[in-house]
Amino acid sequence: MGSGIAQVAAASGAEVILHDREQKFVDRGLSVIGKNLDRAVEKGRLSQEQRGHIVGRIRPSTTLANFDVDIAIEAATEHLETKLELFRRLDDETPPEAILASNTSSISITILGAATSRAERVIGMHFMNPVPVMKLVEIIRGIATSQPTYDFTKTLAEKLDKTPVEVRDFPGFVSNRVLMPMINEAIYALYESVGSVESIDTVMKLGMNHPMGPLQLADFIGLDTCLAIMEVLHDGFADTKYRPCPLLKQYVAAGWLGKKSGRGFYQY
Repeated sequence: MGSGIAQVAAASGAEVILHDREQKFVDRGLSVIGKNLDRAVEKGRLSQEQRGHIVGRIRPSTTLANFDVDIAIEAATEHLETKLELFRRLDDETPPEAILASNTSSISITILGAATSRAERVIGMHFMNPVPVMKLVEIIRGIATSQPTYDFTKTLAEKLDKTPVEVRDFPGFVSNRVLMPMINEAIYALYESVGSVESIDTVMKLGMNHPMGPLQLADFIGLDTCLAIMEVLHDGFADTKYRPCPLLKQYVAAGWLGKKSGRGFYQY
């Protein structure tokens, strides 16, 4: 997600710092960006000169210090303590007028804002995956988010050729409040032997015209991410309808996280 956000920002003309904890993660992100741009060149959507300009606007970084930026967009793993620590550091290392945005798919923007000294400049900017392809960005205000912060973020999303949609700061927002229970219910259908992996996905693809079945989609998202979001929904609403399926928990415990680990509901 971070590399995708960096790519679309650089393509829009912005100067970008691509930061991660270790050089190998930064290198992997740059490699993904390079491959995406190479495909665009091959298909005639981008010239080699344009490709060079985009790559040239991205500066790699492994040191989070003195970030002179207008906006920092966090795309760390969907884990509250990880994000809180990162927001505290961004609060210290960015100019006081900079906006701090989160690509979180479920965690409260109000909670993230409270970890900083600038809650009025903290906002949710939830991109869809893959970022260079998907048009939607959910924009989420925390309870203290100011109107100028929202206006800046909405305008930025439009400059990135995205469609911004404002949603309220509830667990899962709109996208994952609707999507994740569907995925979780598909896992329950497998858990209860209602159908096989293939039959469940085929029903949803051919019967509901979904481009990808829910179990395959879960593999692409990452089963650990799906579980984390379901736990946020379950904790946030205290409603049993959001209870994560035991099979989902078992797969995550086994390290079967989907495509990124080579095994989930499918083999990769």
